[in-house]
Amino acid sequence: MIEVFRSLFAPPRHFILLIAALWIGLALAEKRSERHGVSKEQLNNLTFNSLIAYVIGGRLLFALSNFSAFSQSPFSIFSPNPDLFDPMSGLVAAILVGLIYGQRQKLRLWGTLDALTPIFAMLAIGLHLAHLAAGTAFGSPTSLPWGIDLWNAVRHPTQLYELLASLLIFGWLWSRKADSPSGLLFLHFAALTAGARLFLEAFRGDSILILGGLRLAQIVAWAILLIVFIASESVRRQSQSL
Repeated sequence: MIEVFRSLFAPPRHFILLIAALWIGLALAEKRSERHGVSKEQLNNLTFNSLIAYVIGGRLLFALSNFSAFSQSPFSIFSPNPDLFDPMSGLVAAILVGLIYGQRQKLRLWGTLDALTPIFAMLAIGLHLAHLAAGTAFGSPTSLPWGIDLWNAVRHPTQLYELLASLLIFGWLWSRKADSPSGLLFLHFAALTAGARLFLEAFRGDSILILGGLRLAQIVAWAILLIVFIASESVRRQSQSL
């Protein structure tokens, strides 16, 4: 998700792709939000407030961490320059605002995450389209016939691999019946997305390597899968005890 939010400060054409994905995801989420205990108005307010918190929080916290530079040019805080932004701080701000809004509206956590899942799934699709348009998230060199010319080499079209995976994940989740315990829709989305990243990261040519060659994204994916497994077992036990 951090990649999605970081891309919200991408060049205009990529920004448009993500805004379109957000709009489509919100429209789809509205169709099924009430079955998860979230009204359309609550869903819209939650999404809007979290997005605003992300934008403002990411810029303000970046400015605070670089106070000396911004004190000399205070109006630069309004600059459209995407480099003057802290995506992680913005994400934390968005989550905090979302939690506060949900608490005030007395929304159930798992039901709310289920209601938001179509938005997350569409943003993932929009992200991979943005990567394809920008030539980012590129693959490693390959001799396979479907390789694409990019950055002075024939590479795996990892943007297309990830786009196809996200489309399949969205299609499977959207076709599911609404009889599963609250929270499993979101957890299945998280597990499938992490699993796809775990596999497809092996074809990426821009991976961050740590600890002598381990891919950071794969370590994060394994951690997410572990958390999802534990959470899924907890959700199932709670549903069986009711």
